[in-house]
Amino acid sequence: MSEPGRKRRIAVPLVDRANYGRLKPVLGAIQAHPDLELQVICTGSMVLERFASPVREVVRDGFPVLGEVYIEVEGSIPSTMAKSVGMGVIEFASELQRLKPDMVLCIGDRYEMLAFVVAASCMNICIAHVQGGEVSGSIDESIRHAITKFSHYHFPATRRAAEYIINMGESAETVFHVGCPSSDIARRQPKAVSNELINSTGSGAEIDLSEPYALVVFHPVTTEFGDEVDGVNNVLRALERTRMQTVWLWPNIDAGADHVSKVLRMYRDEYAPVWLRLMKNFGPEVYASLLAGATVGIGNSSSFVRDSGFYGTPIVLVGDRQKGREYSDNVRPVTVEEEPIYREIQSQLIHGRYEPSTLYGDGQVSPRIVRILSEVSLYVQKTIDYINRDLDERKLPHEAHSENWVRSDTA
Repeated sequence: MSEPGRKRRIAVPLVDRANYGRLKPVLGAIQAHPDLELQVICTGSMVLERFASPVREVVRDGFPVLGEVYIEVEGSIPSTMAKSVGMGVIEFASELQRLKPDMVLCIGDRYEMLAFVVAASCMNICIAHVQGGEVSGSIDESIRHAITKFSHYHFPATRRAAEYIINMGESAETVFHVGCPSSDIARRQPKAVSNELINSTGSGAEIDLSEPYALVVFHPVTTEFGDEVDGVNNVLRALERTRMQTVWLWPNIDAGADHVSKVLRMYRDEYAPVWLRLMKNFGPEVYASLLAGATVGIGNSSSFVRDSGFYGTPIVLVGDRQKGREYSDNVRPVTVEEEPIYREIQSQLIHGRYEPSTLYGDGQVSPRIVRILSEVSLYVQKTIDYINRDLDERKLPHEAHSENWVRSDTA
């Protein structure tokens, strides 16, 4: 509990570039609030040089990075992901003990975030979660719901997500349907990115952003480990037939990422395509501007589901990584095969831009989140809301099918 007269300390872990992109407006609002103190902790790929060390941008933007924590075990295979979670719980416990926050604000569905939440929960720290209740493919689905069950307050992006959280047994009084804070960046209409900026980093062909271009983000699907090589090759072949200048962002650090990166490097080195530029990392505003200006987006990033609707950018959503998510009319899902990907790219190019959507937020999300953070009471003991509901009329499967079942309360 925060002491009377002292600012409430809000610790915010940032584990990858997407985390920072979506939470940046919230960080600014926390920093500006007279009753809150911001504590930023960077970890995961935020501190790794092979992702261009995005932590440096956080510092340049004026946010207080009070800890840089290295937890990623090299390998990008399922076992190294699991080991990184274990490393994270140990390291984050030390950081939380040092910083003594009153509350943790976390976002999303990353395995690094789960490690942070486990540590905070064991240390009796109140947890608030942004983007809970959503449905998707990959291990992210399970991690997101696990974080929801550890969290004390919930900031879902959509009404359906809010309902799902309540259906998971969370008290409706702790669920605030606020929208996604990435919509706040979209509302500010990011400035156009210069050709000089894009062509000064990364590798490959020179890109002219005044001409039509594709934006590609293709991450591995951890529950389909080993299949990502075929997927990235199919996307490359479809793009090769399209022959549109393309900005391709390197994959995240999930299991299988090294396989995706190897395919991209080999393709670049062997064919030297005059239409392809590979990039390590973008800041939130730069990425938003590229997504807003793209003629078409191709891949399986959650930003293609969530953020693209703000701009009406045509999207070809490849594979099952975002399966089950809500999306606007601008998103067209396809299987991970060359011909369907190619056909849908052509269809989206013919269609052109869509009307902007507010499915994931109205651009006024950060002030709502921060007001709630400053006003809610801090508590640590949770119980599922079902405890207050009458279960006497329900039959469990084993009760319905076994005459020998004896309820424990009558044994």
